[in-house]
Amino acid sequence: MSAADEGEDGLLARILLTRVVEPGDETGGRWVRELGAQAVVRRLRERGGPLPGVSGKRWAGMLARAERADPHRDLAVAREAGARFVTPGTTEWPRQLDDLGDARPLGLWVRGGADLRMWALRSVALVGARACTEYGAHMAAVLSAGLAERGWVVVSGGAYGVDGAAHRGALGSGGATVAVLACGVDRPYPRGHTGLITRIAEQGLVIGELPPGDHPTPSRFVLRNRVIAALTRGTVVVEAAHRSGSLVTAGAARRLGRHTMGVPGPVTSGLSAGVHELLRQEAVLVTDAADVVELVGDMGELAPERRGPVLPRDLLEPAGRQVLAALPAHGAARAEDIACGAQTTRDDAIARLYELRALGYVERHGDGWKLTRQALTSARGGPDAR
Repeated sequence: MSAADEGEDGLLARILLTRVVEPGDETGGRWVRELGAQAVVRRLRERGGPLPGVSGKRWAGMLARAERADPHRDLAVAREAGARFVTPGTTEWPRQLDDLGDARPLGLWVRGGADLRMWALRSVALVGARACTEYGAHMAAVLSAGLAERGWVVVSGGAYGVDGAAHRGALGSGGATVAVLACGVDRPYPRGHTGLITRIAEQGLVIGELPPGDHPTPSRFVLRNRVIAALTRGTVVVEAAHRSGSLVTAGAARRLGRHTMGVPGPVTSGLSAGVHELLRQEAVLVTDAADVVELVGDMGELAPERRGPVLPRDLLEPAGRQVLAALPAHGAARAEDIACGAQTTRDDAIARLYELRALGYVERHGDGWKLTRQALTSARGGPDAR
C-alpha cells in the first residue's frame, strides 16, 4: 500500500514514525514497506515484541519515543509555521526520491507555496565548504544566479559558506531555491541564517524530514545529503576539503545515477583538494552555469508527456492558470508585472512561473518571463479555442 492510499490515519502514522525512526533508517523503511506505517505504529503503541532487524535495547528506545510522540500536535505546530507534510505517492511527492529504496524519507515537511514535485523536475544541487573562501562564495553565487536565470531550481542545505551563497545567488536574481534542512523546518539552522531561511520560505521552499522543533546532529547532516542528491538532476561541488560533507552528497548522487560536477580551484588551496580528487574520478569539471545545464539537460525536456487524454495544462491549479494568463502574448514581462496582472504577490508569481517552466509553458529571459510556442497553442487553447 502506498502512502497515498493510507488516508488520514496513514498520514498521522508516518508523522509519528518521524519521531521514532531516524532519517535514512533502512530497517524502519523496510518495516513500512512490508507492513505499512499503521501496522508498525500499532506494534509500537501496543508495546509488542521487537520487529526484525533491531536489538531489544534499540526497540525499547523506540517504544519510549513512540509513547511520547503526538502526531496531532506536530501537525498543528507545522501548520502554524506554514508547513505541510508530503508523503510518498501523493501528488506533490517527487518520485525521484523513491530511488533511495528503504532509505527513502517517510515523508517531507514542506514550508513554502510552490509545488515541490514540479520544482524538483528541473533542479540542481549546489553544495560546498562551510568555511569557504571569497572565491568559493563568488563562484557559488554566480553559478546559482546563472542557473536561476536559465529556469533551473537551485537546491542546497541552508548552511554557512557555499550553501548560503548559492541560496542568495538564486534569490538575488529573482530565481527559485530550495533549502533542505537537517532539523525541523520551523527551526531555522544555523540561527545566523534565520533571515535567509525565512526569505527562502517566502520565495522558494524549505524542506526536511524531521518533525517540528527537532534539532540537527552531525549524523543528521550527513543523512540529509542523500535527499539533496536524490531530489536533483545533478550535484555541483564548489570548494570541498578531503573530508567535506559535500563530498558525501556527490557520492550519493553518483550512486543514484545522477550527474556529479566540480568547480576547480587553486591547486594550493586545501579547500579545493576534495573537489580536485572528485574530478580525478567520475565528476565532470564545470566553470559556469552553461556547463552545468549542458550536462544535466542532456536527458531532454523534463516536462510530462503531452500526448494522450491528459494534457500538462490539466495539472495546473487555478493560481497557476491565473499567472499563465497574465503573461503577454508576445515578448517578456517582469515578475512584478505578471504578479500585478495575476493579482498575487511577486514571490507567489515566481513560484508559479517555475512550475510553469517545468511544464514547458514559459521560459526565462534575463529579468523577464515569456510564453513558449507550446503555451501559445496549448495552454491558451490553441487555434481551435472558442
